[in-house]
Amino acid sequence: MDNILTKTETNMQNAITSLEKRFTNIRAGRANPSMLDGIMVNYYGVDTPLKQLANISIPEARQLAIKPFDKSCLSGIEKAIYESNIGITPNNNGEVIILNIPPLTEQTRKEYVKQAKTMAEEAKISLRTIRQEANNEIKKSEFSEDIVKDGTVMVQDLIDKYNKIVDEKLKLKEQELMSV
Repeated sequence: MDNILTKTETNMQNAITSLEKRFTNIRAGRANPSMLDGIMVNYYGVDTPLKQLANISIPEARQLAIKPFDKSCLSGIEKAIYESNIGITPNNNGEVIILNIPPLTEQTRKEYVKQAKTMAEEAKISLRTIRQEANNEIKKSEFSEDIVKDGTVMVQDLIDKYNKIVDEKLKLKEQELMSV
């Protein structure tokens, strides 16, 4: 029983970690290097993650500076950012690419909140799937009826705990997005 509960809790923690990672990709009007995660630059014919080609810093709250280790890839980085559709125009000064993050409009903020709610609901669906798998595993086991009942109650307690965590994370993300 302990094995099943431990595995279930680990899977639920992974679902929360995944949600947190997805939340970082929703921008809140502030500069965040994770906005550039997933941008691949064609570097000598090989698609390479931007993070491996440049140092990314935050000189101001609404600005990212990308300083490549090799200046010859500046135009490639600039092109990759254009093509990534992140909604930010890069400014290349020959040494560094500056990304000025525009302030979010009220409508954009509400759209991002909607995205965050969808992600939170997907995390809850994932948690319910994990609960279902755990309950099935408990029921298939050779435990007595009382232990099976106790096990399903413990799994329910786990999902209640993790659903609360999802709600808290969503609430924080909403506050972050709606604060001007």
